[in-house]
Amino acid sequence: MTGTTTAYLGLGSNLGDRREILRRAAGALDEVTVVSPVYETDPVGGVEQEAFYNIVVEVETRLNPHELLARCQELERAEGRVRTVRWGPRTLDVDLLLYGDRRIDTPDLVVPHPRMHERNFVMVPLLDIDPALVGHRLLAGYDPATAIGEVRKVGPL
Repeated sequence: MTGTTTAYLGLGSNLGDRREILRRAAGALDEVTVVSPVYETDPVGGVEQEAFYNIVVEVETRLNPHELLARCQELERAEGRVRTVRWGPRTLDVDLLLYGDRRIDTPDLVVPHPRMHERNFVMVPLLDIDPALVGHRLLAGYDPATAIGEVRKVGPL
């Protein structure tokens, strides 16, 4: 699509029907071009909670980065996301991981996502849908052996 930017979103859920929540969220994004398999991972951050289902989607978007962030937050609200405990349980978490080759550092948005290279539950599905990103300058520092979160492939969304 001309006039579009390729972006990657990480989606996770550990409350309710996790797969269905992820399916609804991905389906609500008109511009999705690729969806990773679903991966299950134990939570990080020390809060006792259920395991997460995680996916990454590639989108071709005409939205600017802040508009795309607002769309991600709309999806979270539509699924009843309540932000009470950092890294706590959530119906839906949507993170803007990459937006083209851009680096963005504003008070409300940092791209590439600042901790993505430390998290297998983000990097494994991301590299599953776009293996060409291995070694990409925006993903420097990813080492699957030291990254957080053992992932287990569940299957297609």
